[in-house]
Order: sequence, then C-alpha cells, then structure tokens
Amino acid sequence: MKYLNQLHEGERFKNIYLVKSCQAAQTKNGKEYLNMIIADKTMSVNAKVWDPSDPGIDDFEKLDYVEFTGDVTVFNGSLQLNIKSAKKAAPGSYDPADYLPVSRYDIEDMYESLLKFVNGIEEPHLKQLCTDIFIEDKEYIKAFKMCSAAKSVHHSFVGGLLEHTLRVTSLCSFYAKSYSYLNRDLLITAALCHDMAKVWEFTPFPENDYSDEGQLVGHIVLGAEKVAEYARRQDDFPEVLLRELRHCILAHHGKLEFGSPKIPSLAEAIALHYADDTDAKLETMFEALESAASAGQTGWLGRNFALETNIRKTMGAGDV
Repeated sequence: MKYLNQLHEGERFKNIYLVKSCQAAQTKNGKEYLNMIIADKTMSVNAKVWDPSDPGIDDFEKLDYVEFTGDVTVFNGSLQLNIKSAKKAAPGSYDPADYLPVSRYDIEDMYESLLKFVNGIEEPHLKQLCTDIFIEDKEYIKAFKMCSAAKSVHHSFVGGLLEHTLRVTSLCSFYAKSYSYLNRDLLITAALCHDMAKVWEFTPFPENDYSDEGQLVGHIVLGAEKVAEYARRQDDFPEVLLRELRHCILAHHGKLEFGSPKIPSLAEAIALHYADDTDAKLETMFEALESAASAGQTGWLGRNFALETNIRKTMGAGDV
C-alpha cells in the first residue's frame, strides 16, 4: 500500500482509501462535482471527482473503503487528489488498521506521563476529581485514549486528545513554576480537564465527526457540565473552587468569537487559554509542514486557513 503521505505532486496513483466525507457541490459555473476527504493512517487529503457521471465512478458513501485512481496536485499548500475512477473495495481487500491515523507518540507512555500530573496535585478535592476521571473511570479512559482533539485542523488522530492534553498540561506546569502566584493545582486540573468533553463532542474513529451533543452544545459547555458532575460525587467539594474550575474551562478559547462563553477573568484561565492556543497553533504548523514535505514542497507554502498567514519552514531547520 502507498500511503497518502508518500504521494507527490504530479504523480498518478491507484490505491484503496477511506472516505471520511463526501458531499455534492457545484462550481461557479453550476457544474456538479464531488468534494471529499479521504484518509489513511498517515493523513487526510481533500479529493475531487469533477465528473460524477463518468462510468468509471461507482456509487460509494461516507466511511466506505474505495479503490481510487487519480492525479496528485497541490492547492493552497496542501495535497489535493483529482479522482479519475472509483470502485468500492471488496471486504478483505484492505486492512482497517491502515486507515486509522495514530499519534506519532506511544499512547500508553503519554498516559503514564499524564498520570504523573494527576498524582502531583496536592489539593485533595481536585486530586480526587482527576483521579475519578483519569484513573477510576475505565470507560472514559478508554474513549479518551482513542479520541482526537479536532475533526481536521490539529491532532485529528487516535491519541490526539491525549497528546494535546499532555502538552497543554506541561505548558501550564511551566507557567506555574514561572509565575508563583498562580494556583498550580487549579491550573493543572483545568489543563487536564479543559477538553475532556471532546470524548462526547466527536464520534469514534473512523468517522471522527461531530456528534449531536457536539453540534448542539459543544465541548466547552459540555466540559463545564461534566466536571461539575464528577465534582459532586464528593459531598464536600468547595463551591468556589468548582466555580473557578468551571470558569477556566468555559474561558479556555479566550474570546467570544472563538467559541468561549466567557472571556478569561482569572489568571489561571488566562494561562490555560494561551497554553491551549500555543499547542493548537504549533501542531497545526507541524502538520502543514509535514504535509508539504511529503508533497516535496519547499519555500513559501501559501496561506494557511487556520493560521491566517502565508507560512514556510525555517531556513536550516531539521526534518519534520
């Protein structure tokens, strides 16, 4: 099998890939085409069927495994595939393990690192809260390890939520050491829990799409609700402490226009917001550079939608 990250601009390919999404669309001239996201374990790529009526294009649906033939192009700095033929793959002709994108880091190693932060919390109510979520709730832990941190922009792979949470918590630990007035236990707990509700916001792989709860409520409000549910398992959880923790979660996107119901009003909420934003942006940059390297692109890569700027790799930097 030739993985998507091995494809290069200008080549013709024939391989089986997973259809993550497929929608009918129209060009500016009113011509119908199919707009798709296809994937394997290495990455997801936009693909187009410019002539859906072509007899070489069989019927297929979202989450089908399809043998595609097409040409590799680059659009706005990212790979794009122009599909010439499509045939639904027969069961047994592919290995599903080839189609689940997975973190480049070992999931169990990351989980053990996360537990060190849980065990390092000193405030007893916050420590019990994190223990209940990340150590005792086996069903949640299983889902947490498998969940992505986003649908497509960053960390959109198995273990992505765990990787992102660990990085954000590590950054917050650094902030707590650098700014001694921060409440370290509150900040670490907020970092561990800030995206915990993405387990409910996204459907499991291979779909990895927004659930009804994700569409109607979203992980920020869901997170504040779920944290309160876990906290109230303790009869004496301090209401002020819970309110501060919920605020950190509700404010972690920083601005109303970025989806935060609240703007950060506590120092810990500010620290959490910038840790979250830092990891999201740097991972987005890494993934864009990795995609460009796979396509053999160098120099300026064009405007990145998520980063809102034209990007390139630093001169003299090592491989991504």
